[in-house]
Amino acid sequence: MMHEHHPLVGREIAIRKAMPLIVRVAADTARFSLRIDPAEIEKASKAFGLNLPAKIGETDISGEKRALCLGPDEWYLTAPLAEQEVVEQAFADLYATAVHSLVDIGHREVGIEIEGSDAVLALQSALAFDIEAMPVGSGCRTIFDKAQIVLLRETESRFRIEVWRSFADHVWGLLQAAGREIELDI
Repeated sequence: MMHEHHPLVGREIAIRKAMPLIVRVAADTARFSLRIDPAEIEKASKAFGLNLPAKIGETDISGEKRALCLGPDEWYLTAPLAEQEVVEQAFADLYATAVHSLVDIGHREVGIEIEGSDAVLALQSALAFDIEAMPVGSGCRTIFDKAQIVLLRETESRFRIEVWRSFADHVWGLLQAAGREIELDI
């Protein structure tokens, strides 16, 4: 279910080649920023229902839940919208034994999926690092043109961008321009 004020509702960019480049709005999800002492990672993992990765850039996925380690004491967590209150309550209960900060950031961010044989090329148009060297199953906080994003590499040819709503249209426009350039190279 999409949030009624989602800035990208109904949009898709499809560049048809042998393996198409498809840019589409990702399904909405509950999103959280977690800050906790790494010594408490086991307690946080139990509260979230997923082992939180300890190494910066690593992700762990179980069903529709995902955890990305963004820093030594920072994780980006996603879960199905239907589980948002359960996650919030589990971390509220965790306050009794582990000091932490869990912030609901779902209202500020949207997801964009980029998939296909030219996904790396499309992303490389506005990123300043070698995406091909990014391992599958990893993620990072980075800058896409001038917008801060969280970039996740799900497979060799499928990525997910998490971006603030206020920058979503800008990022979408850059991906659309990259798609037009890729289409011209057919």
